Amino acid sequence: MTISIKPTASGSTIEQDGSTILTVDGSGNITPSNSMYPKVPAFRGSISANQSISNNSWTKVQIDDLIIDTTNGMFDDTTNYRFTPTVAGYYLFSFAVHVGSVQSGKNVATRVYKNGNQAGYGINSSPSFTSNHTSGHTILHHANGSTDYFELYAYQNNGSTETIFRGTYVDVTWFQAHLVSV
Repeated sequence: MTISIKPTASGSTIEQDGSTILTVDGSGNITPSNSMYPKVPAFRGSISANQSISNNSWTKVQIDDLIIDTTNGMFDDTTNYRFTPTVAGYYLFSFAVHVGSVQSGKNVATRVYKNGNQAGYGINSSPSFTSNHTSGHTILHHANGSTDYFELYAYQNNGSTETIFRGTYVDVTWFQAHLVSV
């Protein structure tokens, strides 16, 4: 590795192996290059409309509205509603599902599935009154960078079909992940 400092008409550049990593202007302000902070896979998505969820059945949440996407197409938001990371490493997943009108003593639960198998789980037991409920969780999980995929599922046992809500001013049902370590 070769580090060099090169003067310019307005300051200096610091290079590593011929690529600029920092620029210093005449006033001493330092600007790092984009290569110093590489993009890592990250996404955050929501549902674009309310979604029905059957009683006593795990239902895939149709995350079809990507809000943040640095993944270059790793998140399929139109067909399978799944994240297939092409960079191997450990990903931090966070998720929440908001279900309306859950009866007293009933549950709302969420799961992230990896390759069709449960990888993480969140549950919100209903308190002693009827209201809306949110189930969410955060998990850290490894992806192999080639064939692993992750999907969000929700469950409720209210006794009839219920609604997963999108939210009016803020997304209340969402799924996100980002690479934290390789």
